[in-house]
Amino acid sequence: MELTGVKIAAVGHYAPAGILTNEDLEKVLDTTDEWITTRTGMKRRHVAKPEEATSDLAIAAARKALAKTNLSPADIDCYIVATVTPDFIFPATACIVASKLGASDKAAFDIQIACSGFIYGLTVASGLVRSGVYKRVMLIGAETLTKIVDRNDRATAVLFGDGAGAVILEASVNNSFLSSELGSDGSRPEVLRVAAGGSRHPLTPAAYEAGEQYIHMEGREVFKFAVTKMIDATDVALRKAKLEKADLDWLIPHQANKRIIDAAAKYLDMPEEKVIINIQEYGNTSAASIPIALSEAVESGKIKDGDVIVFVGFGGGLSWGAVTWKWAL
Repeated sequence: MELTGVKIAAVGHYAPAGILTNEDLEKVLDTTDEWITTRTGMKRRHVAKPEEATSDLAIAAARKALAKTNLSPADIDCYIVATVTPDFIFPATACIVASKLGASDKAAFDIQIACSGFIYGLTVASGLVRSGVYKRVMLIGAETLTKIVDRNDRATAVLFGDGAGAVILEASVNNSFLSSELGSDGSRPEVLRVAAGGSRHPLTPAAYEAGEQYIHMEGREVFKFAVTKMIDATDVALRKAKLEKADLDWLIPHQANKRIIDAAAKYLDMPEEKVIINIQEYGNTSAASIPIALSEAVESGKIKDGDVIVFVGFGGGLSWGAVTWKWAL
């Protein structure tokens, strides 16, 4: 197959109308707005309605991306959804998304690598386009994490929100994909996981009563891991692209914790105005956080033709990754 270039042709995002503020959390948890803001940088989160599933959010984001092009859903050759909150254990949420958009005969699959989902997905989707397998791929990061959060657990209840971001990748004469660095360490899944619901530990009545269907996180361990891996992955991705830190125009990190983002930005010598941060509005939306941040940055006109961007994230697995990208109109 002849290797071609790839670019992001359009972006779009969607956030549910429901809002959960720090003040709302103060009423039900032993916490304060000051504590949450200082520790995480978060002020609000968007919350899906009970009847809203992850596919609904993904479809809304996909439609917004499509609306910025002359493309129809049938013009997309493959649909990929990165999520840890699928509509069902199976079938894949991407199959539902493609079908409801009117492209039920297209290839579709999910990527389940938690908050690293968009980074892994961007690497996979770019490979599919660059290798000539597909001309266009829709990549969507979508989550309804509020449905798997224990509202009585102060360690996690303040962190997570719902949302979706979509990008359309297409073949191009020039190549925007400059490099990728992915990694994982599955030796300590208990650090960040949902314990029950899989084949290792099915969701039995006893597991349900113990709250094992909810997110569990060892915050200090995740913090240390996140800072180290975001820095390391960015270093390697830049080296693979034959670039220096000074060549970077934008850093678009996973929006998990502002202190983590600040630590990584300081190491990279990135001034605050060159780091895309929207954690105050959305909280941690896992695989959706980077594409939502990208979509807002593009819509605001911040990102210009030729800008060099590093997308970087980490998540359950444990997993991490960074992609170096040159923006093209």
